[in-house]
Amino acid sequence: MNSVGTPLLWGGFAIVVVIMLAVDLLLQGRRGAHTMTIRQAAVWSLIWVSLSLLFNAAFWWYLTETAGREVADPQALAFLTGYLIEKSLAVDNVFVWLMLFSYFSVPPALQRRVLVYGVLGAIVLRTIMIFAGSWLITQFEWMLYVFGAFLLFTGVKMALAKEDESGIGDKPLVRWLRGHLPMTDTIESEHFFVRKKGLLFATPLLLVLILVELSDVIFAVDSIPAIFAVTTDPFIVLTSNLFAILGLRAMYFLLAGAAERFSMLKYGLAVILVFIGIKMLIVDFYHIPIAVSLGAVFGILLTTLLVNGWVNYRRDKRPQA
Repeated sequence: MNSVGTPLLWGGFAIVVVIMLAVDLLLQGRRGAHTMTIRQAAVWSLIWVSLSLLFNAAFWWYLTETAGREVADPQALAFLTGYLIEKSLAVDNVFVWLMLFSYFSVPPALQRRVLVYGVLGAIVLRTIMIFAGSWLITQFEWMLYVFGAFLLFTGVKMALAKEDESGIGDKPLVRWLRGHLPMTDTIESEHFFVRKKGLLFATPLLLVLILVELSDVIFAVDSIPAIFAVTTDPFIVLTSNLFAILGLRAMYFLLAGAAERFSMLKYGLAVILVFIGIKMLIVDFYHIPIAVSLGAVFGILLTTLLVNGWVNYRRDKRPQA
């Protein structure tokens, strides 16, 4: 796999991730269950975004010193584009978590524990998926066309999809897990397992954690190929992806309770996926520059937010029945 990642860059990235996880898991306090206020979530979201941009600046400086601006500029731009794509697609993932917590009546104070393990699991799973994807593209270049067609299909399906009226508990996977795991009927504090009468039982909190991890894998199937449309360098794909994931917990608490205010988001994300899918399918005929891709993704997100604001304004002005 061709990559700009050197042992120094990989080592520096690993150190930053460990420090960020230590800050997230330890310094925010582990004295019993607690939740995060909107103000705290906003501050931590700003911290994670700032650290990601600082890492990209350091990455650009290192490449400038070792390989020159002609290498540093496009690679740093690729990181920024991949980060923006992953961050925007992650919002939909957050809304799925909101539905899971609501359906299983997980109190806000216990959601933190699930999200901590969920983010740690996502880091491991996405690392494996990214290196597997990089290997596939290296061995079979035509996989880029498969990814492109899949993103195009997913984008169109997302735009046309109707609300699923069935409850989460009616899903075949949930029914199968409940049928094969001895499980308590209620949440037992913050425990994933409890022992009753000498027997070990799972709790609904474990079921929620499994569904959180599976939802991340499903969304990764969209987001990882989307970043491969920008660059196939595993270092940039992995770093931009993981930096976006590290801020997911803060993003969740920032957006909790406001999901209904983002009714137009799925259409904006659908347009992004369609754009990226087309970009991958026409790569042999026309290569869309990374700067154009970054501008397109940013422009689509900005337009979506403006339209969403207008829709919310019109809805709020409507007389209440």
